[in-house]
Parts: sequence; structure tokens; C-alpha cells
Amino acid sequence: MRWLARLKGGVWLTRDTVARWIALTTLASMLTALLLSALFSLLAGVWARPPLLEAGLMERMASIARIADALPPEQRQKAADAAGDEAFNARWLRQHSDAQLPAIDDAAFRYGSDLLQQLLQRPQARIEAYEPKDWPSPRDESRYVLMIELSDDSWMEFSTPSRVWGLERVPRSLVYLVLMMTSTLIVALVAARYLAAPLERFAQGARRFGVDFRAPPITPEGPQEIRQVIVAFNAMQSRLRHFLDDRTQMLAAISHDLRAPLTRMRLRGEFIEDAEQQAKLFSDVDEMQAMVNSALDFFRDEARLETATAFDLSELLHTIIDDFKDAGVEVAIQVPRRQVYVGRPIAIKRMLVNLLENAVRYGREPQVMLQADDEGVEIRVLNRGPGIPVEQQEAVFAPFYRLEASRNKHTGGVGLGLSAARAMVLEHGGCLSLGNRAEGGLEVRVTLPFA
Repeated sequence: MRWLARLKGGVWLTRDTVARWIALTTLASMLTALLLSALFSLLAGVWARPPLLEAGLMERMASIARIADALPPEQRQKAADAAGDEAFNARWLRQHSDAQLPAIDDAAFRYGSDLLQQLLQRPQARIEAYEPKDWPSPRDESRYVLMIELSDDSWMEFSTPSRVWGLERVPRSLVYLVLMMTSTLIVALVAARYLAAPLERFAQGARRFGVDFRAPPITPEGPQEIRQVIVAFNAMQSRLRHFLDDRTQMLAAISHDLRAPLTRMRLRGEFIEDAEQQAKLFSDVDEMQAMVNSALDFFRDEARLETATAFDLSELLHTIIDDFKDAGVEVAIQVPRRQVYVGRPIAIKRMLVNLLENAVRYGREPQVMLQADDEGVEIRVLNRGPGIPVEQQEAVFAPFYRLEASRNKHTGGVGLGLSAARAMVLEHGGCLSLGNRAEGGLEVRVTLPFA
């Protein structure tokens, strides 16, 4: 009963909901179809009238022919004159040649012969039909003519100078079908545009939040259901932003609390008289300090607070390669002259530097390539070296995971470079994958979609 009460109160008509729009779209489509049909009937003239088999002319002509067939020959012409009206003229002819009709290949009235023969109750009666186009042009006597043979081999001629009936059933049905489809399509496009526009803006806002978690909230708009989804998404975005801010503050406190004990350990190590034990302690402290600093940089990455903006990715790669050249490292580069991308340039630069440092540190002949398509950009970082075993290519993305060959703290990091790189790529909605090259070496493939 609740839905009945709401229906009586008209609540569903006043609230901007998807259900209301579906109902109004259906109603508007029906009204538009009726309007177009009325316009067709008003403007199409004779073509909008009922077809010949539905106009009643066939029944009238068959009745006149049956009456004439029952009358004596001397009375048939008077009956034909009395039967004629504005729709057609009737004439009785003793023989077919008196009609002076044009010679055509096939004058049989195939369209309505069966109906006329049934109405005449004479299945063998001959029936012929002529159109204005059958007369040699130009001729004043061009007209529509229907010839019906009577039982004594005389003929009844029914003629009209112009068409008084509409299209046949098939083209007439097609016309109304096109009108209905056109009206439905127009109304559906308008309604779908109204419903799709806020969904498109909501999708854009969601993608923007995937790249920049400090993006502004999405403006609630559209039907009630879509507004509710946008409001829920904005609430989730606010909670995530609050969680990330709390995590940053917590990690800042952890940074202070962890560095102080490490500093005290190093100071107390100065009083150890055993030089070997002292060196081992200092080595452990330095390694722990490096791990703490790297971990804090990873979790409290200031680049994640960066606002997304449009920048030239090709120019950014050239800048990174120039920095490596200044350090004495040659890196081959193959990029387009200009490639605009919307993202966080500092984060992307840090990601690329991490990948190139790994290519330089663990291989030789480093190379970077950039190409783009309609979906996004693809960056490939290649080198010549031992590569990474297939079974470990996914494990290297785990924090603090290092291959056996790079466990030495002088040759390898703490195992956060690839983790940070993948995190930055994922924040841009992309993916990062590894693969060994057939000719030896490693290929790192970074795919960044366009926002």
C-alpha cells in the first residue's frame, strides 16, 4: 500500500529519478509518434489515405458490376451513370475495344483480382487495371482505369483522373514504422544525453581522483540515484584523503622515534674498544638507517601530494637522460619530438629515474623508448645484462625484496625502488611489467593511460 500512497501523492512525478525519466521517455516517444503520424496525415495528402483494398472502392465497384450484370443491357448505362460520383466514373461497354485503352504487356489486376472475383462470385471473371503511366505521354485521357468483365462478355469501366487512395499496405506500414523509430530515437537520445552527461562527468572525476587524490569533490547532478552515488563517492574520497593525511603524520612521528635510537646506538658504538665489533655495529646501524630513510621516503612520498598537470613527457625524458650524461652514463633514447601527458611529473620522473638507475646498475647499454597511441603512452626501459629469472619477476616488486646478486649494500639498494615505481604507475592508472629480452637483458614496460 505504500507504493499506492506515493503514487496517489504524485511523489514519483516530482522527484528527479531514473524511473521517472524512463516513464516520461516512454510517454514522450508515444506522443511524438502520434504527432508525426498526424503531421503525415495532414501534409501527405492523398498518400496518407487508406490503401485501395481498405478504402471501400473495391466493394463499391464490385457491387455496381453485379447490379449491372443483373440488369438488361439497355439499362446498364443508366445504372452506371447513376453510380458514378467524385471518387470514380462508371461506364458500360459492349466490347473491350470500345474503351480505347493503351496496349500494355500485362493488364491483369494482380493486386486485387482475388478480392474482386470473390466479391463478384465469379472466379473466372477477367479484370484489368491501367495507370496514368500506361498511356503514351502526353495524353489528356491518362487516368486510372479498372475494367471488369460481365457474364455476357461486356465490360464495366471504372475510371478516375487522379489517385483517391493511399499507399499500399507494405510501404504504408514502412512509413509509420520509420516515423515511430524516428520519434523514439529522438526522445531516447535526449533522455539518454540527460542521464549520460552526469555519468560521464562522474567517470571523469573518478579517473581524476585515481591520478590526484587531492582532486576536488564531484558536483552532485543528474537524477536522484546518480546524485546519491556521487555523494557516496565524495564521502569515500574524503575518508581516503583523511586516512592518507593521518598516515603521513603517523609516519612523521615514526621517523622521529626511529632515528633517535639509531643515533644513540651510533654514539654508544664510539665507546666500543674492539675495532672489528665497532665496524660491524656501525655497518648495521648504517644499513638500518638507510632502510628507515628509504621506507619513510616510500610511504611519505611528497610526490603523491603533487597536483596532476599537463607536461611534455618527451622533454622530461630528455632532461633525465641529460642528468645521467652529466654523471658520465650514456643512455640511448628514442622518443617522439613532443608527447603531452596529464599526470604528476615529479612522481613520473622519480619512477623513471629508479628504473634507469636499475638498468645502469645491473646491466649495460641502457636504453629508453617512448611511443603513444589513442589509449595512452608506453615507456620501455631496456638494458643488456643477466635479466631476472621468470619465477622472481613478480617477487621483486615486494618491499625490501632483493635478488641474491644484489644483497651487498654497496651494490644494491634496500629493495624499494621497483615497489615505489610500480606504486607511482598504479596511481596513474597504468601498469608496470618485467620481461627478459631474447638477446639477453631486461625490459621494463610502463603503460600510462590518458586521463
